[in-house]
Amino acid sequence: MAEKQPAGVVLVGLNGFGRQHLINIERLVGLGKMRLLAGVDFNDPGPEVRGAHTPVFASLDDVSAAGITPDIVIVSTPISTHHDLGLRALEFGADLYLEKPPTATLEQYESLLAAATAAGARVQVGFQSIGSHALDEISEVLSPADGSEGPIGTLRSVGASGTWVRTRGYYDRAPWAGRRVLDGVQVVDGVATNPLAHAVQTALHIAGARASDDVVDLATELHHAHRIEADDTTSIRLTTAGGVDVTCALTVCATEQHDPWITVYGTEGHAVLYYTRDELVVTPNPDAPAGGSGSRSTFGRTNLLENLIDVRAGAADTLLSPLESTGAFMRVLEAVRTAADPAQIRPEHVTFAGEGEDERPIVPHIENLIDRAVKGSSTFSSLGAPWAAAPAVSGTLAVTPAGSAAPVPVADLRTGEDISAANGPRPFLDRVRTLSGVVVTDQQPLDHTWHLGVSVALQDVEGCNFWGGRTYTRDAGRYVWRADHGRIRTLSESVIHDAEAESTCGQRLRARLEWTGYDGAALLTEDRQVSARPVADVGANGWELDFSFSLAPAGNRPVALGSPGSNGRPGGGYGGFFWRLPAVADARIYTAEAEGEEAVHGTVSDWVAVSADFASNDGHPLAGTDAQPETGSGRGPATLVFVSADPDPWFVRCAGYPGIGASLAWDEPAVTRPGSPVRRRVRTLVLDGIVPRERVEALVSSLVSA
Repeated sequence: MAEKQPAGVVLVGLNGFGRQHLINIERLVGLGKMRLLAGVDFNDPGPEVRGAHTPVFASLDDVSAAGITPDIVIVSTPISTHHDLGLRALEFGADLYLEKPPTATLEQYESLLAAATAAGARVQVGFQSIGSHALDEISEVLSPADGSEGPIGTLRSVGASGTWVRTRGYYDRAPWAGRRVLDGVQVVDGVATNPLAHAVQTALHIAGARASDDVVDLATELHHAHRIEADDTTSIRLTTAGGVDVTCALTVCATEQHDPWITVYGTEGHAVLYYTRDELVVTPNPDAPAGGSGSRSTFGRTNLLENLIDVRAGAADTLLSPLESTGAFMRVLEAVRTAADPAQIRPEHVTFAGEGEDERPIVPHIENLIDRAVKGSSTFSSLGAPWAAAPAVSGTLAVTPAGSAAPVPVADLRTGEDISAANGPRPFLDRVRTLSGVVVTDQQPLDHTWHLGVSVALQDVEGCNFWGGRTYTRDAGRYVWRADHGRIRTLSESVIHDAEAESTCGQRLRARLEWTGYDGAALLTEDRQVSARPVADVGANGWELDFSFSLAPAGNRPVALGSPGSNGRPGGGYGGFFWRLPAVADARIYTAEAEGEEAVHGTVSDWVAVSADFASNDGHPLAGTDAQPETGSGRGPATLVFVSADPDPWFVRCAGYPGIGASLAWDEPAVTRPGSPVRRRVRTLVLDGIVPRERVEALVSSLVSA
């Protein structure tokens, strides 16, 4: 039933964001939809701001004492005050418009939700992005539950990206700004809970997470470069009860400010929502059966206060951002609130711009890290950000060069436990580097987030994908997203310092691994041996990585080991040993018989060499950082020589992305049988500088004859 007169509104908080509310209130008053009965603030901004006829009180109790009974109370005050003011507003019998985030703790949220339910009150939370009509379009481009195919397919994951800028003055503007707790009161003013809270809530909304129990497997990493208590550079990774991965990577320490965006990943494409301007860019996969071209559209937005007024008046059916739909966000906020204090990003990882109140910190490469985290459902630590916590590692591989008493770390042994399920979690060698510190591997790059340093991976083991990403199937004749990803975990691991290793000043690692399919069944066991030793040649500054593995059935029957090539994709026989290189310049790829990417790809040769300039690797998060003195700057020229006596063709990529592999199943599956495992060995020379071809050939000859 329509109201007889416009809704009477009291605004609590006339300054700060409250001034935006006053602008909106003036519009709604002009439309005849509401009346501003009073304002509440200790600091009256004056009649030119709040209106000449608007009385101002110091508290809601004073409003009540004046005999004013509002229909709606708007609370636009610091986070720490939301709970108590919300409860007091409900005592009026009023509906409530509550600025985001709803409360400062999950307990307060549940208390307020219970009170609102008991009072039968409507509570709208001011996540204005949820009023965007672009959200309806996202539902259209995703495949609906009826089985029909949307342009970008079925929802896989959602990412929230925020690269904002905040100055010292921003945090000096109020005592609570940048605080977690103030005078014993919870404040929780972090990047994910205040300035970029809309990004988090919009991502959760698209992923279908509303209630607090819609969130599972939640983890946060909190950092700050500002001299504040709260976080300003944060990654959040969670999975919804419906199995959708949500990753939020946010900072206010970017090089320059950009509109934040939400990326919606489907099985047949993706969409990007720039929620501050309600712009949606839809990009279907070009090889999808439905085909179709991309689109860019701008949508309108429903004002949330107006929506609340319309629901009261019967002109709208439901609230767009009700309190009960923000429980998932509150789970995130609670995780941020209860996490260990944010880690200070050390000065060597921060640059500064501006002076005085305009001074602001910049975290180098943060934009690249955010892009990688969102696309790979990853975290800053997993990506190897030098200022983040160490990722899940089991140790470091090191060699002691001739004439040196100290070992030189040359690779990190990653467990892979922190890699997302869709990227084929597996142990791998990370940050493999030359003796002078040139990093010659990459992991979770933007072009293929499932490429992990140096690893063993296969895309088809009895129908399970242990490579990551989309799966090439013969039936589809293309790559498709399937819930078929397995994982490889370490059962046991030991570092051997035997006589042979010691005599060569090196180190040997032995590990037993288990390959578990998507259904939890063990398919393979792997015995792996990795050793590192200096190159026994005074004319070359380098070391040798000796990598061997054997794959045996976990059960009592043969197991087929396949690839896209064995499933019908010409030239796509990758799988087995694979080395992902970072971005390179002036690369030269050659064997004893051929030279160039196209000529070498698919050939069988005793060795393949790659020499390149790694100094151009500006986009890599680790490039140019001096955080690890033992590794230098991570840049420079280097030469890699891969040597193998196995009959596997070399898989070579450079133009599209740089990587080298020894293909276990080039165009036919390999079969491992009980008592007859598949064994492979690749020895790699990791050399500083551009080593001449004749020197490479001499080194290979020396290596093979050793």
